[in-house]
Amino acid sequence: MSEESKPASLGIDAAYQLSDVTKTTAQYQSLTPRWLTRVLEWKGLETGIFRRNRVVEDQSPLEVLCSQIRKETVIPQTFIDYEEKPREYVLNSISAIINIDTRISDIYSVPHNQIREQLRLAIESIRERQEGQLINNDDYGLLRNVPDSQRIQSRTGFPTPDDFDELISRVWKEPSFFLAHPRAIAAFGRECTRRGVPPATVDLFGSHFLTWRGIPIFPTNKLLVDGVREPKGKAGKTDILLVRTGEANQGVIGLYQKNLPDEQSRGLSVKFRGIDDKGIASYLLSIYCSVAILSDDAVAVLEDVDIGNYYDYN
Repeated sequence: MSEESKPASLGIDAAYQLSDVTKTTAQYQSLTPRWLTRVLEWKGLETGIFRRNRVVEDQSPLEVLCSQIRKETVIPQTFIDYEEKPREYVLNSISAIINIDTRISDIYSVPHNQIREQLRLAIESIRERQEGQLINNDDYGLLRNVPDSQRIQSRTGFPTPDDFDELISRVWKEPSFFLAHPRAIAAFGRECTRRGVPPATVDLFGSHFLTWRGIPIFPTNKLLVDGVREPKGKAGKTDILLVRTGEANQGVIGLYQKNLPDEQSRGLSVKFRGIDDKGIASYLLSIYCSVAILSDDAVAVLEDVDIGNYYDYN
């Protein structure tokens, strides 16, 4: 049937004007699961300052006791000494201001409330920055505070089972989890498969994770590859962490300010700053956080790991 002989009908463009469209909320590709903030043990602070007291361990108490024993009837005397200048952690502030035109929020808030969506996305962004700071902050970040005795280099450049075992030997007192960039986890999986020891998996938080020696390996893109979160090429260098968490285990703990005014979630406040004479509503979002390594053997790092495929180089 020719175009001229088709019966007249409503066109698609015109019909579209009467149709309803199902809309998603704004999809934010940069958001991640942020496993580190989920699996860390967190301690709430009253004043924003945390003091880490430690024992002076130049000589063990047992050695002192034995050195003082002369006769069986002598009662040994000793004491446990403390550091005189313990480290103190002051919570770090991560803040953002969100401005919203009230005219826009009044008119264009169906089906999705504009104020709620703007705050949701801003909170997610701040939480992403928080995880990045827990790992990379120049003052308190995990990578910056791993003792030299807990830093190791890969035997081959690629992350191998031997390297992971070496990490476990440094954090052998109840290690909690490995932390690695997704590309590093893929490289480790390839090395395990090449050696005939594919890693087992475990279900946690409704997701599947590779494990090594029963310890889960959590992915994060905050452990950068050549200084970036999302490397473009096949190769690159990164680090892999092994962490023991928990205050009772003398491990790594996250710190936050509790009982904040206008608290929205753990350590995060959302304060309404008012509406100016141009109708712009303003909100201040602030999160207060830090992370403390309670004992040196609570964390170890495998440095300068190559994420490239082994077969690309051999």
